[in-house]
Amino acid sequence: MTATRCRTFSTVSCINMNDPDSWEDKVFLTFDIDWAHDEVLADCIDLVEQADVPATWFVTHETPLLARLRANPKFELGIHPNFNFLFNLQTQAGSSAEEVLERTMALVPDATAVRSHHMTQSSTLLSLFRSKGLTHDCNHFIPMTAGITLKPWLLWNDMLRVPYSWEDDIMCIYGQRQSLPDIGELLGRDGLMVFDFHPIHVYLNTENLQRYERTRSLHCQPGELIQERFSGSGARQWLLELLESSH
Repeated sequence: MTATRCRTFSTVSCINMNDPDSWEDKVFLTFDIDWAHDEVLADCIDLVEQADVPATWFVTHETPLLARLRANPKFELGIHPNFNFLFNLQTQAGSSAEEVLERTMALVPDATAVRSHHMTQSSTLLSLFRSKGLTHDCNHFIPMTAGITLKPWLLWNDMLRVPYSWEDDIMCIYGQRQSLPDIGELLGRDGLMVFDFHPIHVYLNTENLQRYERTRSLHCQPGELIQERFSGSGARQWLLELLESSH
């Protein structure tokens, strides 16, 4: 097994293409909030604040907890726009890609980092992102199983593409098919190291997506939902293992 190297935590917007030290030997902990219930989100924030590490939170909706996130100097807020409705000619999130983006930017006007819901991306969207002042795009997932050493790269519009290779729900799918390296082994590898978690999966300690799907009716009832939390190795335990690496 590869030895765990000493990595410090940082935020996505700190990555500078001209300064490899800004991302080498770093861990970038990110969260897609995904409209999580406040108690579910607060539970996730608690874990990260107890570890006292930086994190990037991709915001989907207005919540009083945004004030708590902003108050932590180690946190940064990015945006997590949802363009999916447009594919079905639905307008509840906005009647155009620009309107969807503007509504999400209104939640975090000073955001510089973006990851779309479901990683929706295109050259048109990238140009739109840049026109709104966004500088770091996190929409490129390259799974750890590809065996590729990741690094950021500059796009044609001067946005920095920040790829990532670890996401909790995708690990739940992969884990049912093959043996995967643990967090400690991953941290010993070379390259850019970006992790993506979702508060709902952290709360449930999701180990497979069947648990997530069958509890959908309880996702806004945290008191009942916690009874469905998995007791073994799942998203919550993976997050705790990653956080423990900071000490």
